[in-house]
Amino acid sequence: MKTYIPKLDEIEQKWYTVDVGGEVLGRAATQIARVLRGKNKPTFTPHMDVGDYVIVVNAREVVFTGRKETSKTYFHYSGYPGGAKWETVRRRRQRKPEDIIRDAVWGMLPKNRLGRHLLKKLHVYSGADHPHKAQQPEVMKVA
Repeated sequence: MKTYIPKLDEIEQKWYTVDVGGEVLGRAATQIARVLRGKNKPTFTPHMDVGDYVIVVNAREVVFTGRKETSKTYFHYSGYPGGAKWETVRRRRQRKPEDIIRDAVWGMLPKNRLGRHLLKKLHVYSGADHPHKAQQPEVMKVA
């Protein structure tokens, strides 16, 4: 029996909208990464982009469990001496709430060319509005 590999013109990509307001970050990020990668489709192929586009709204209102709101830190190093920077969740939520979702989803995607390509199909917005109405996105529930 041969393994089925979809042709590029057979791949159908949809648009989904996810409202993460009041949802736990990790649970929402796993489902978003699954749709971006295409693991929810029967035509999933690990080395191809068969996933869909995802629009995330209300990123500012995502919820953390436990004491992560005050104790979790994001680390960035510029590569220069003294270039280490730490930022708490509370500070990042004020400064760039979209990056909270983007970093969580990026942690669940492959770290190669395919993963970087998939991350470009993720559109995150801190409020409830988005400019992708023309794509007619379907609403996706986070369970």
